[in-house]
Amino acid sequence: MTTPSTAKQSAAPQPETGTARVKRGMAEQLKGGVIMDVVTPEQARIAEDAGAVAVMALERVPADIRKDGGVARMSDPDMVEGIIEAVSIPVMAKARIGHLVEAQVLQALGVDYIDESEVLTPADEVNHSDKFAFTTPFVCGATNLGEALRRIAEGAAMIRSKGEAGTGNVVEAVRHMRQIKNEIGKLTVLDDNELYAAAKELRAPYELVKEVAVAGKLPVVLFSAGGVATPADAALMRQLGAEGVFVGSGIFKSGDPAKRAAAIVKATTFYDDPKVIADASRGLGEAMVGINCDTLPEGERYANRGW
Repeated sequence: MTTPSTAKQSAAPQPETGTARVKRGMAEQLKGGVIMDVVTPEQARIAEDAGAVAVMALERVPADIRKDGGVARMSDPDMVEGIIEAVSIPVMAKARIGHLVEAQVLQALGVDYIDESEVLTPADEVNHSDKFAFTTPFVCGATNLGEALRRIAEGAAMIRSKGEAGTGNVVEAVRHMRQIKNEIGKLTVLDDNELYAAAKELRAPYELVKEVAVAGKLPVVLFSAGGVATPADAALMRQLGAEGVFVGSGIFKSGDPAKRAAAIVKATTFYDDPKVIADASRGLGEAMVGINCDTLPEGERYANRGW
């Protein structure tokens, strides 16, 4: 027999977990901030003290992955758990493109976000992971609007323009952010018939293309990544339309990581104030040694991974 109290309990709304709204809402809380790559609990604490909104736990920063070569895989679970325990801010971790089991392991470890990352060696050359199958939200990279929409159609709750990770060179980050924003702008002036053609060209669902055309922006948060090494780089990406930035090798491959981390956070927040950015850029020590992206062989360009 159902009592009034049990009826009231059953009628009470249950908290949502794993829905698109919840996953996207988690990313909304990170807007305007900096997410930093860290490889140890100590680095994670430096990032948190500097004002990072989240950290990305991985065994090697992209610059070292690029230098060492070989196959780059998901980080050791003990390392990920050590970073989770070290900080109170959200912790993200990377899984290989299409590697469902690495993503399942990261979800079991309790990370706040899974990055299906081109920085790691892809596990599947045909399929990305089905992100709707997870309660943990995913962030994915994109070099253009079509790529971004395909990842969102697979369930991504956050997009980052790829740039070229591990180079300390912001040129590809600029190229990809401009590409995404320009393609969004073109959609906004198309009529319905033209949007059908655009959806075919973008290889993305029409409904999603129409949503972007009406709103003038992606339905998920858009960050920038790949090559940000200075406060000015971070501010530039914000001025180009990024809602936040990922910084990988640029902090912990620099001369004074703690000072540079705090400076990049400040520049990301006050991205439209050149005086603040100038002050933040003083006395930071040596920046990471960069790589000219034009010299990278095609097979060493991480941004080309994924489709």
